[in-house]
Amino acid sequence: MSNHDISRLTLTSEGLDFVRQWFDSNDYIIAHTSGSTGEPKEIRLSKHDMQVSAKATNRFFNITPSSLLVCPLSATYIAGKMMIVRALSAECRLIMEPPSNHPLQSHYGKIDLLPIVPSQIDGLLKSDYLADIQNIIIGGAPLSLAQEQLMISTDAAKFRSFATFGMTETCSHVALRPLGQPEYEALPGISFSTTADSRLIIHAEDFSFKQLETNDIVELTDSNHFKWLGRADNVVISGGIKLFPETIERKLAEFIPLDFYLAGEPDEKWGQRLVMYAELPGNENTDNHSLQMMMAQTIKNILHLRLDKFEIPKRLYFINHLPHTANGKLKRHQ
Repeated sequence: MSNHDISRLTLTSEGLDFVRQWFDSNDYIIAHTSGSTGEPKEIRLSKHDMQVSAKATNRFFNITPSSLLVCPLSATYIAGKMMIVRALSAECRLIMEPPSNHPLQSHYGKIDLLPIVPSQIDGLLKSDYLADIQNIIIGGAPLSLAQEQLMISTDAAKFRSFATFGMTETCSHVALRPLGQPEYEALPGISFSTTADSRLIIHAEDFSFKQLETNDIVELTDSNHFKWLGRADNVVISGGIKLFPETIERKLAEFIPLDFYLAGEPDEKWGQRLVMYAELPGNENTDNHSLQMMMAQTIKNILHLRLDKFEIPKRLYFINHLPHTANGKLKRHQ
């Protein structure tokens, strides 16, 4: 496929816009961070780095000119952009669907790679064409345990499914975790180490950044595998005990019927204490006091049943609306 041969790509309007940017004279693409850990910011991604990332994913999944990629994500976001770059790099077919919560409603034949976000899982599993899928990658927001169990217990499906780990600065994922397994595995050309305080360091000689220190706390198995514990800026140290909110949240996600997250706040005795913020359902006609009392007791029972003693939040705050980023990630209180 020549640089400007896009005849094997079936693109949405956003995909066509990206292709025009890809083949312009600039050596970078403008993207934006998600905003889940702070204000979204504009970032320039090297086209060279995007090509390196695409080739690493293609090697991992053995994507070749005979492969078919299907993308039900918008090319407005980096995940959609990277599917186009992967197809161009492998010289293979790509079909972009208009984004929806019910992807894969048409028959395309054998699909070698399909990316989705967690909110699309329920709709995808209702598709009549699950048997066509070879590999699924899931990113954009954390997977709940319930969603993960749903994916790996789908009898009709024979696909492999992976959670992704990466950031805007790395163009896409640098590691993948098979659902049902605890460890992330590095993509080809990537390796890992950690700082003294267990922050992940990404080593990527073929990328322009070469090495990138992250704010992710991990348990490193070896230079190619790690277990993710949480973000360093979210860690709560209470009475000398390190608590990882994201890890605890995964224990609770399928049992608490509200949007929620855990965080730390100052405590005179323990330095910090773990607290929970939960979105209260209802509207202006709802008896909020009665609803809060009922939900507080329900949540308290779940916490004591599902968590270790030191993991139980000391306070519960109800909020009318928990903010989310444009791609669905929860914006934590800072």
